[in-house]
Amino acid sequence: MSKILVINCGSSSLKYQLIDMENESVLAKGLCERIGIDGSLLTHKVDGKPDYVDESDLPNHQVAVEKVLKALVDPEVGVIQSVDEIAAIGHRVLHGGTKYSDSIIVNDDVKKVIRECFDLGPLHNPANLIGIEAAEAAMPGKPNVAVFDTAFGMGMDEYAYTYAIPHEYLEKYGVRRYGFHGTSHKFVSGEALKFANLDPKKGKVIVCHLGNGSSVSASIGGRCVDTSMGLTPLEGLIMGTRSGDIDPAVVQFICNHEKIDVNEMLNILNKKSGYLGMSGGLSSDNRDIAKAQKEGNHLADVAMTASRYRVAKYIGAYTAAMNGVDAIVFTAGIGENDGEFRAEVCSYLGYLGVEIDPEANKARGKRVVLSTPGSKVKVLLIPTNEELAIARETKELTNC
Repeated sequence: MSKILVINCGSSSLKYQLIDMENESVLAKGLCERIGIDGSLLTHKVDGKPDYVDESDLPNHQVAVEKVLKALVDPEVGVIQSVDEIAAIGHRVLHGGTKYSDSIIVNDDVKKVIRECFDLGPLHNPANLIGIEAAEAAMPGKPNVAVFDTAFGMGMDEYAYTYAIPHEYLEKYGVRRYGFHGTSHKFVSGEALKFANLDPKKGKVIVCHLGNGSSVSASIGGRCVDTSMGLTPLEGLIMGTRSGDIDPAVVQFICNHEKIDVNEMLNILNKKSGYLGMSGGLSSDNRDIAKAQKEGNHLADVAMTASRYRVAKYIGAYTAAMNGVDAIVFTAGIGENDGEFRAEVCSYLGYLGVEIDPEANKARGKRVVLSTPGSKVKVLLIPTNEELAIARETKELTNC
């Protein structure tokens, strides 16, 4: 058995892929939407076959998992004869706190830690645990592996992850920089070392994971040196609806003037800021902002320019942190598909000797070298594949 089911649960959704680890091919993938809400939907996709859609109720995640397994073994749209062919289940879990710095086979203690981190990941950790328990109920005896989104950032040195606040808050509550998109950063930085033929132990790589949620990481030999997200995914770059870096006093200032509490202010910073807030409510989508920028919308121009500028600033900072950089990599939705965004970011990097090949930079969603042969730093496009990364971790831990 070499087939691994990868599950990523949200509060009302469940994404999945069944991957054959013999050749790392995706046998099937799909999405359960509106779990526990009217209008539930399962969409199941297999290459070469029409999409299978099931509109029956999905009252909870356990039923969703059962429907997924039923689709996988269905004589017409399925890809396996029996659930027994699934060797293990890999789960994306947002937060492992300070307890877990690597992926791990799920046991009672792992579930306890995931539960203890609910306040660190209130939108994701509860749903992730529900997904694990649903898989355990539907496939008793099968090993489940938790792949933590924070694991990559746990490689940072203490001086890099510690905030300059009273140390007691780190000791009592685990308040520190964790970093997120870790599964993506680990996968892409590792692939960059191989693709660019860098020293596997000393290669210095900066990964720009740019999408509706965005982050930058620096790594040496695949070990995280620094990353832009912090205690939560709010810190760092300008994102679709997240503010990224701000002066913390902004929170108190606006709370006092608007007569709102800190919880409402944090909701504003997470859900009403970023592109959406900077553009005056125009859109949270990078593509809409870019279009409006070209049409002469001033606020859209400020938002887009600020976003690219912020990425370039982080690249500069992380080059200094590593005392150099061998490769800069773009990935995720914007990073993989927006050549103009990539070119504008790299226009700030002339001091590093970065030269972009305009023809190569037209590429979308495929692995390619974007820089010229004469560029002093290699610039790469490497599509992320978090599901495959989770499957690889699961295979390694379960020996399946």
